[in-house]
Amino acid sequence: MSVILKDLNDYIAPSQACIKPVEVKKTSTDNNNVIKIDNSGEYYEVSQEGVETKLQPASITLEDCLACSGCITSAESVLITMQSQEELYNILRNNKQAIIDGKSEKIIVVSIAPQSRASITKKFGLTPLKVAKRLTYFFKSLGVHYVFDTSFSQDFSLLESAHEFVERYRKFQEVQENHGTSSESRLTKNNRIKRENTSSEDATQHKRSSDICLPILASSCPGWICYAEKTHGFVLPYISKTKSPQQIMGSIVKDYLASKLGVKPNNIYHVGVMMCYDKKLEASRLDFFSEEYQTRDVDCVLTTGEIVKMFEEQNFNINESPEMPLDSFVKTNQEGQLLRSSGSASGGFLEFILEYSARELFGITGIDVEKEHGIVVKTGRNKDFKEISLEADGKPLLKFASAYGFRNIQNLVRKIKSGNSPYHYIEVMACPSGCINGGGQLKPNESLSIKDWINEVNHTYRSIDSLSPEKNETVLNLYSEWLGGKDSPKCKTMLRTQYHAIETLTNPLAVKW
Repeated sequence: MSVILKDLNDYIAPSQACIKPVEVKKTSTDNNNVIKIDNSGEYYEVSQEGVETKLQPASITLEDCLACSGCITSAESVLITMQSQEELYNILRNNKQAIIDGKSEKIIVVSIAPQSRASITKKFGLTPLKVAKRLTYFFKSLGVHYVFDTSFSQDFSLLESAHEFVERYRKFQEVQENHGTSSESRLTKNNRIKRENTSSEDATQHKRSSDICLPILASSCPGWICYAEKTHGFVLPYISKTKSPQQIMGSIVKDYLASKLGVKPNNIYHVGVMMCYDKKLEASRLDFFSEEYQTRDVDCVLTTGEIVKMFEEQNFNINESPEMPLDSFVKTNQEGQLLRSSGSASGGFLEFILEYSARELFGITGIDVEKEHGIVVKTGRNKDFKEISLEADGKPLLKFASAYGFRNIQNLVRKIKSGNSPYHYIEVMACPSGCINGGGQLKPNESLSIKDWINEVNHTYRSIDSLSPEKNETVLNLYSEWLGGKDSPKCKTMLRTQYHAIETLTNPLAVKW
């Protein structure tokens, strides 16, 4: 039995069938029962004695999803019960009732992605700071307790990604030098070796080899992760184990903040405001679920468009809204102005990791990728693929790339599979133009083309001054206070994750229960 999801408008490719089989529990006495459909479309099971039992509709949650590209990236109308503004409204109503009944309420935290803020800023013609303060007012007027900014957790993700790259690069170099491999052939030969290992059934070898796989592939895009897990299991050892900014903020909220407030993680309800529908699927991964407290690191994800829909539902005019001071976990300077990390609107992973690695591995300082200072940049056949190299005496020391959109991703995967990838690190994003063009972002008016709209939202994102994660004192202090240092076991638990190859069903409709 399969479930058909109708009227979907998939962001990547149109599809209307959800292939997840649904179990129908049978009893020893229902072999000759029949199914009846009444005039209203309701289903009833009719026994041999004529007794009718109403059947409940199947419930498909994100945990059931096989990442088949049939619905998880829908930009319009997939109804996900646990990932909607209605669920947030329910929590808010429950809190109000709890206060009336004299019971304890859940602490509600909202974390907003800077890409979502940039989209709203451009749509309503405001400044990023005004939008941040007015969003804080909006959510707190509904009953939310804290409003944070994932630029803060993005700094954690950038630092940890850079630490991971340097660790893996050094292990990679050590292994290759022990084998006497020349620097020119190390990457391509290593790719062929690792592909052979990942096709083996030896799980121990698979796990060991992941520590020395190059190139490292960025992991912050859940659409890309879904694609890799479902279709290219051999590529998983190459993917960075560092959590995305969304999920690191989940760790901060459910572990650090909960400890500071003296509450259990399941007494906090954490909402992410994101640029992408696939972030809902990421939040629902079992890797980010606490069995002990029966709670997720991020309980609910709402897209930028869903937040604007909430404006309409609440008769909220952001252009005339009061403002509220920003909360603590927001990246600002001493004057209270918003800050961002340098680099692209997809998080700046390539830029920061290259600059950090140039210094840590080769003692080269003064590199500025954003200004193209001290590097060599080559654009591919399309604007969504770039190569960035760090060179010395005309020879490349590090070779990075950015690959946005599935056309570029497929070419990239083929190169890795054939052992012909020359790169050390690749920033991978499923959406063309990257996160600023996520499926959950606001759309332009008819007078403006999509291309021009993306450029303007990107300009809005970059209009904020940047600050290196290495200069974010709050983040650096939390590395010590909360995590016990960058090499501690807790640091690895809170900031890193793992990936799982998903078994493909060649004919899912033929599955028997």
